[in-house]
Amino acid sequence: MNQTEALPISYSKERKYRRFELQLPVWLSFPSAGFVHKLEGISKNVSMGGVLVKATDRIPTHTQVSLTMDVRGPRLQRPVRLLGEGEVVRVERLEAGGGFAIAIECSRPIAESEHPATG
Repeated sequence: MNQTEALPISYSKERKYRRFELQLPVWLSFPSAGFVHKLEGISKNVSMGGVLVKATDRIPTHTQVSLTMDVRGPRLQRPVRLLGEGEVVRVERLEAGGGFAIAIECSRPIAESEHPATG
């Protein structure tokens, strides 16, 4: 190897946002074969920059998705609707019959909707 060739550098990607272990219903919508498909799942963890969703079906990597989550709880005066858009960056099959873990990286931070959740 000569002096001008770069050596491979291993590094861990620093996370921009803190993750929270939250199990919330998540609704995903994404284009496929000329149609808009919808998939419901449960979050495994959430950050402002993305979400890991457990779902029964898979979504191909690099698919653009829109996501909606409704946060409810005894300390909230009303449900809070969170919206995000991003790309599927990883899909892993879970244990037998467990569905799939779908990692979504958001193109901008997940934010509260101007239109509150009902309920």
